Amino acid sequence: MSDQPEYTPPKVWTWNKASGGRFASINRPIAGPTHDKELPVGRHPLQLYSLGTPNGVKVTVMLEELLALGHAGAEYDAWLIKIGDGDQFGSGFVAINPNSKIPALLDRSGPTPIRVFESGAILVHLAEKFGAFLPTEAAARAECLSWLFWQMGSAPYLGGGFGHFYAYAPFKMEYPIDRFAMEVKRQLDVLDRRLAESAYLAGPDYTIADMAVWPWYGGLAKGWLYGAAEFLDVASYANVQRWADAIGARPAARRGRMVNRMQGDPASQLHERHDASDFDTKTQDKLAPAT
Repeated sequence: MSDQPEYTPPKVWTWNKASGGRFASINRPIAGPTHDKELPVGRHPLQLYSLGTPNGVKVTVMLEELLALGHAGAEYDAWLIKIGDGDQFGSGFVAINPNSKIPALLDRSGPTPIRVFESGAILVHLAEKFGAFLPTEAAARAECLSWLFWQMGSAPYLGGGFGHFYAYAPFKMEYPIDRFAMEVKRQLDVLDRRLAESAYLAGPDYTIADMAVWPWYGGLAKGWLYGAAEFLDVASYANVQRWADAIGARPAARRGRMVNRMQGDPASQLHERHDASDFDTKTQDKLAPAT
C-alpha cells in the first residue's frame, strides 16, 4: 500500500501546478511556440535539429551509416536542441515539428525544403531517399517496418512509463514501477525471442529497425538508461546482449551515438556535427558505447 493519500480526479482536469520531477519544465498541456527563435542553417543538404537521447540517436546513427556506405548526399549539420532550455518551443523548431519533440529534420536537397518529424518517419524518409537499410522485397520490407513500428509503439512504456517512475518522478511509487517494469520485461522477452532466431530484427541484414530499437533497448541492455540494469536483470537476455554488442561495435553507430550528446565522458560528446572531421578531435577509443 502507498503512503500517499488516494487521489480523487476532479470532474475537469486543469493545469494548476508543475508535474514535478526531472524534465517537468518540458511538459505542458498546450502546443505551439512560446517564443520567436529562428533555427540555424548549415551548408549541407540535411539539417538535423536534435539531442542525443535515444530518439535522436536513431537518426544520427542512420546518417553516419549512410555516409559510411558512401552516400555523399547524406552529409548533414546536426544542431543541438536543449530541451531543458525550451529550444523545442521556439518558432523555428515548431515550424518543422509542431509536436515540439526532437528529432526534426529539414531536407534541403530539392527545390523545396521538406520537413520530417517523428524519428520513425525520418528513418523511413532517409532509407527511401538513399535506397539503403530498408528491404525492397515485400515480406522483408513488412518485417522491417513491423519492428520499426513496434519500437515506436513500445518505447513510451519504457521511457515515459518505466523510466519516468523509476528514475525521474519526484518520489518512488510501487504500483507504476511494478506496472511498467512488467511491461518492459515483456518487451525484452519479445526481443530476445526474436533475436534467438535472427541475427537482426528484420532478418539476416541490419536495417532501420535495428537503428530504431538499439538506442532504447540496446541501451537498456548495456546499462545506459535509468540506472536500472540490475533491477531489470538485463544480463539475462543473452540474445539482446549479443545483438546490442554487434551494433555497438559498428563505427558508424558509435559515431552516431556521440552526436548532440550532452552527458557522460566529455570526450564522447559532440554537441554539434557539421563535418566528418569534427570527430577527429575525439580519440577512437572514446567512440566506444560507454556510459
